[in-house]
Amino acid sequence: HGLGLSLGTPGRLHQPTLKQFVRVAQAANAEWVSEHVAFTRTGEVDLGHLNPVPRTRESLRVITEHALEVAESCGKPLILENITAGLQVGGCFSETEFLNRLCEDAQCGLLLDVTNLFINGKNHGYDPAAWLHELDPRHIVQLHVVGYSKRGDEYHDHHSAPIQPEIMELVQAAVEYAPVKGIILERDERLEEVDEIASELRRLAKALENHRFHDSAGTPAQ
Repeated sequence: HGLGLSLGTPGRLHQPTLKQFVRVAQAANAEWVSEHVAFTRTGEVDLGHLNPVPRTRESLRVITEHALEVAESCGKPLILENITAGLQVGGCFSETEFLNRLCEDAQCGLLLDVTNLFINGKNHGYDPAAWLHELDPRHIVQLHVVGYSKRGDEYHDHHSAPIQPEIMELVQAAVEYAPVKGIILERDERLEEVDEIASELRRLAKALENHRFHDSAGTPAQ
């Protein structure tokens, strides 16, 4: 799972970062690899943060070309993650249109961060469930989830809070809607809360198993 490939930056991918990414993916024998729909560097400066890209045809072209290069370099399928954004960047596509087009053009899947979706919906005033159903469900491969934090009127993801009921409801909606293959609980802090984390993992596993997607022949998705 990458953080620094900066797929949204025009020009050639940063080759030392790509080589490190490929080395880790091959050593782990990953079933798929993932990165973010974002940029983290300009032509000269590493910003050290995930930033939203404008939803334009040019951005679509740049990220598509980079996504295809990453997948080919790794020899693995690629899935791309939606990020939280402090501001909404415009363009000729809605966010869901952009993601659907990106998955089609780049022949990749979507790593749907449920918490990021919830936070963006709250901070920018839209319905996360409606946004979810604007995605082509066939693209959604994996989920990320963790609880949110709140400071004043702003919602944040610090990868530290327990999963709230409203986040779990959105997880349930996602696994009912799409052929999700896996869920990752993202906890970077408060790791000493072992019982809490174990309980959340059991809940997520049960949600995925209870709503295991079936194809038209009734066969569970693999």
